[in-house]
Amino acid sequence: MKNKKQRVNLFERESVRVYRLSEASPGRASASASAELPVNARRMAQMLERPVLSPRVARGLVRLVECGTLFLIALAVLVPFHPDWMHRLALCSLLTLAAVVTMQILNGYEPSLLRSKRTQIARLAASLALASAMAALAAALFHDLTWEFLKSLALWATGSFTLLSTLRLALGARMRKWVRNGFMERRAILVGGGGAAEAFIRRLEMHPDNDVRICGIFDDRNDDRSPAIVAGYPKLGSVAQLTEFARRARIDMLIVTLPVSAQARLLSIMRELWVLPLDIRVADSSPDLSFPSRSRSFVGDIPLLHAFDRPLAEWDIVSKRCMDLLIGLPALVLLSPLMLATAIAIKLDSPGPVFFRQKRHGFNNQIINVWKFRSLRHEDSDPAARRIVTHNDSRVTRVGRFIRRSSIDELPQLFNVLSGELSLVGPRPHAVHARSSFDQNFTEIVDGYFGRHKVKPGITGWAQVNGWRGEIDNGEKLQKRFEYDLYYIENWSLLLDLRILVMTPISLLRSAGAY
Repeated sequence: MKNKKQRVNLFERESVRVYRLSEASPGRASASASAELPVNARRMAQMLERPVLSPRVARGLVRLVECGTLFLIALAVLVPFHPDWMHRLALCSLLTLAAVVTMQILNGYEPSLLRSKRTQIARLAASLALASAMAALAAALFHDLTWEFLKSLALWATGSFTLLSTLRLALGARMRKWVRNGFMERRAILVGGGGAAEAFIRRLEMHPDNDVRICGIFDDRNDDRSPAIVAGYPKLGSVAQLTEFARRARIDMLIVTLPVSAQARLLSIMRELWVLPLDIRVADSSPDLSFPSRSRSFVGDIPLLHAFDRPLAEWDIVSKRCMDLLIGLPALVLLSPLMLATAIAIKLDSPGPVFFRQKRHGFNNQIINVWKFRSLRHEDSDPAARRIVTHNDSRVTRVGRFIRRSSIDELPQLFNVLSGELSLVGPRPHAVHARSSFDQNFTEIVDGYFGRHKVKPGITGWAQVNGWRGEIDNGEKLQKRFEYDLYYIENWSLLLDLRILVMTPISLLRSAGAY
């Protein structure tokens, strides 16, 4: 037992640093990205292109709606008894908080319970009763308990129960339909076939209320240990092909069904897969295996070791998108005079279009068209970025030289932000065929290069405000940019995004390397 715990802890320590291991093969990520998918894998990827509603997001929305409903009902029924607005708002807030927290403690917002027909109604009633009892006790302690207050409290509990139970029953029916239709689920891919995968699937089938849907299996083995069909689920390809599959299909989680004791093979697989913006979990069928509590979760009663987490998931994505819209749209309006003046200057300076579009790598290595103001002569345009712009480059126009040094040429990317292809803050998107000034592909310079695409790219980023922008004339510059991008991905927060936005105008004053 002790040896198994030691193996788990060792794997946990090693896996979080897998991308830094010197044994990783150069260009491995690049090779994986272009692996051709078998026909059945392509068909499955097409079936999984449709977006789904995350059960956790649904749970958060229900909590938010119920919180607002409880507060409004409390505000309506308690108005006559507290003429002081501050008193009234505080009481309504405390009553609402007590009900929601109690419901949370009773697991009343779990997706499986929200789909139930009777259980959730019983817990709703219990949470409202407990919240009412706590409010009555608090009123008694402050010598504010009156018959009128008790009647209003009963009215609040009755009205809230009637409205919320009706809404929950309707929502439960809808959620059960969503689960049947595959609209609300967590999509998972198993890595590793054979007996271990079959044991995991059989154990998962014992918990029909779980929200995990197995979409297929990927395994490098092609012998009897890994048959084409495992417990009714098809083998879709190899681990290298999984990287391409995950970039086409909308999936949420990779579950590695290999024993933790197979550490060498686990680490080899992690070197392939850590670049993907997915939750990567390791399942082990050993019933006596003990995982550290801070790095595990359960599907049913199956423990899953957390190898890698998505940098941004569910509500993080929602909050970051809201910030992009709330800041990006006003910024576009305020900067429109500058953009108009830039467009006129470009048109007067040299013949050709005002804007320039370039194919770049976006989130999850997908190809996007990024907008810029044209800064090169039209006849010398280089959409594929085969030749990097260098100091005193003859292709750059007079206006282009100024807007490149000041980063004004990047302002049209606000349109990419509003369309959802870019974020305001993130790793800068590089051209698909980007090469250094010494004619070497970026994927050949940095191992695990595609790991910087685990989040949506941005107009500005942590690397740029720390001085790592402009020409790549030696490998160390790209490596440093990559390291700063990884730091941002691993430490993302809204506060960090705001800090980078504030630092961006200051960093533009240091324009060394930007030509």
